[in-house]
Amino acid sequence: MCSIASRPVFRRFAGTVVAGAALAATSGCTVPVDAVAGISVTGDGHLLGVMAVCGHRIDGATLYVDGGDVNKTATVASWTADRSLGPGLTTWTLDSPAAGWTATSSPAHLSAQATYVFYGWTEDHSWSSREVSFTLADRDRLTPGRVRYDSVQDNGDDQEITVSIAEFTSRACRNP
Repeated sequence: MCSIASRPVFRRFAGTVVAGAALAATSGCTVPVDAVAGISVTGDGHLLGVMAVCGHRIDGATLYVDGGDVNKTATVASWTADRSLGPGLTTWTLDSPAAGWTATSSPAHLSAQATYVFYGWTEDHSWSSREVSFTLADRDRLTPGRVRYDSVQDNGDDQEITVSIAEFTSRACRNP
C-alpha cells in the first residue's frame, strides 16, 4: 500500500487540527466587558438603572428573568440609549419613560419569586457590562444613593454588594 503523505506531515496536520479545535472550544463567543451595571432606587422607590462605562461605550441595557438556563430566560424590558453612553456614570429610571432612552416595555409587574438580571450591551456586540442580579427583596433593601452591583473580589470571586454611588463610581471600573 502506498502512502500519499509522510508521517511528519500528517502529524503536523493532525496537531494543527487539534490545536485549532482546542482554540475554538476555549475562545467561545463572549463579548468583552468594559462597563458595570448596577441598580438603585429613587426617593419614591422607583427602580434605577446604573451604568459605569469604563472606556468604550454601551448602547443599551436589558432586564431579564434568570431561569438558570439560557433557554429559560425571559426578557422583561430593554432600553436603547438615544446616544451611546461613553465613559462615566449614567442613571435612568427603569419603570417609566426616561429622557434619552427608548424602552421596549416597562418592568412594572416584577414577581417576588423571580431573580432578575440587568446588564448593558452594544448593538454590534463589541462590548458589554458586568451584570447584576437581584430579587424584589434586594431592591426593597436599597435606599436612594446606594447601588447594588456585582463586584469582583480580590480572590477572583464575584459578589453582589451594595455601596454608595460615590464608591460605585470610584470602584466599578477597577476590575470590570
